[in-house]
Amino acid sequence: MENLNTIDTIEHLEELLRSDQDIPPAQARDLARLLDKPPIQDILALVERVSATRGAMALRLMSRQRSIEVFDALDAAHQADLIGALQNKDVVKFFGELDPDDRVSLLDELPAEIAEALMRNLDANEREVTGVVLGYPKGSIGRRMSPEVPELYEDMTAAEALAYLRKHAEDLETIYLLPITRRDRRLLGVLSLRDLITAPDSAPLSEIMETNIVQANAHDDAEDTARWFLPLDFLAMPIVDDSNRLIGILTFDDAQDIVEEEDSEDSARAGGAEPLQQPYLATPLIKIVRSRIVWLLVLAVSALLTVQVLDSFEGTLSKAVVLSLFIPLLTGTGGNTGNQAATTVTRALALGDVRNRDILRVMWRELRVGVLMGFLLGTLGFILATIIYGLHIGIVIGTTLLCVCAMAATVGGAMPLIAKTVGADPAVFSNPFISTFCDATGLIVYFLIAKAVLGI
Repeated sequence: MENLNTIDTIEHLEELLRSDQDIPPAQARDLARLLDKPPIQDILALVERVSATRGAMALRLMSRQRSIEVFDALDAAHQADLIGALQNKDVVKFFGELDPDDRVSLLDELPAEIAEALMRNLDANEREVTGVVLGYPKGSIGRRMSPEVPELYEDMTAAEALAYLRKHAEDLETIYLLPITRRDRRLLGVLSLRDLITAPDSAPLSEIMETNIVQANAHDDAEDTARWFLPLDFLAMPIVDDSNRLIGILTFDDAQDIVEEEDSEDSARAGGAEPLQQPYLATPLIKIVRSRIVWLLVLAVSALLTVQVLDSFEGTLSKAVVLSLFIPLLTGTGGNTGNQAATTVTRALALGDVRNRDILRVMWRELRVGVLMGFLLGTLGFILATIIYGLHIGIVIGTTLLCVCAMAATVGGAMPLIAKTVGADPAVFSNPFISTFCDATGLIVYFLIAKAVLGI
């Protein structure tokens, strides 16, 4: 087993960890040695592909440093699952080594009694800095910042600041962007490590700091803050309270994590499911079911409205049975058109390209887009339906496609903005509504046009 290459080692480890059989002590010692050999990204992928119980076993077999690195790299929801499978002493070890912001993310995933027990096991200083982050509401940037910031004051010299950083660098989130404050912690400026190193030793920080500060308030929305911060390409930025006192720092990688989580959540909800928030293969089956069943029930109930519309026009269908052949085409086209518009506008909202007050501009723009797409699809539908079923059916299909596309695009573009206005998640609110609206309304338009054209 010692001569296996990296790929064979990973495959062999996964095979053993996925097995239901107990691992003998002698083999466990061999596994412990093997787990410290492959690159950490391979070990991380391995833990993400097995159950929480087996993942916890792998963590316990690794060296202390490697196990802490792997645990820290996992999503908070996956960490929470592993907590239940780890021994108490391992839980305390991993929890204590996390950064305060990562620690808070994990606490949010745990039952209250477990979270309280873990907090009690922290030393006083770690409990205090974790409490700072916990004090801000969920969804705020204060909940995602790191409170581990340097204490650098305007009246310190460059030499004093460097001496401080040498002593405390291991305890700080980052040293590449340095907030400078007064003694009461009110933020005055920022300083890069490059500028600090190249400054004369006797230079006061007040003379070399940059006073044009990019900062955020701790109560600002986390997603909105991360999205406007990332394009600036800064390594980090200070986070302040309502009195402009420095309380934390947001790093570029933490902002990336926030945006990635939000995008994953929107993507899952746009597909009619709740986000898993952890690797697929490591997610318990019941959790996957819970993530999907609610949406299936919502969509099933909404489909009843479509059934009612069909029932109302049963007489029309009985006189022209051929109309029933085009129902899947029309409802599918309407739903897809609406969802395309909703997805585009939801993304534009997230990036700050549009705001709530732009709703009329967005609707007018999507109406024109829908008319153009409807004209192209309607023309094609008219030609094909006319060739096969005759001129009158061709007119019905072509006209309906034009109307349905225009209507669906307009409604789809408006829904995310309406959702944002009423405080709902655009991805949650938009797609179920659009599916229901386009199916039912599209059929009404279809049958009304058919009755007018066919005279039935």
